[in-house]
Amino acid sequence: QLQLVESGGGLVQPGGSLRLSCAASGFTLDYYAIGWFRQAPGKEREGVSCISSSGGMTNYADSVNGRFTCFRDNARNTVYLQMNSLKPEDTAVYYCAAALGKSYRGSRYCPIETYQYNSWGQGTQVTVSS
Repeated sequence: QLQLVESGGGLVQPGGSLRLSCAASGFTLDYYAIGWFRQAPGKEREGVSCISSSGGMTNYADSVNGRFTCFRDNARNTVYLQMNSLKPEDTAVYYCAAALGKSYRGSRYCPIETYQYNSWGQGTQVTVSS
């Protein structure tokens, strides 16, 4: 069974940091682009970051660029999202997703649109508040 599981969310004060993990079971992550997304209450799910299968390409939403870093550890079959300088507007449920079946797009394929992804985790809550 293919499964993605996010972890690492929690409550943090503004200016703090969290590291989210996206672990895969049932398949090997390093063949696929992995995206991070978030959804705040009453808002649409939005793309935050992505990393290509090779790890050589990453993209970030303007709202997180310079504060968030996405990287992968293929030996652990896990992708991470390091979040620094967190702001209250970063509060949301964070999801990771895999773009399965799109390896033909190349090792630098790294989209940030939700429709490009077809295997999703259950999400982890991040709350930034004092």
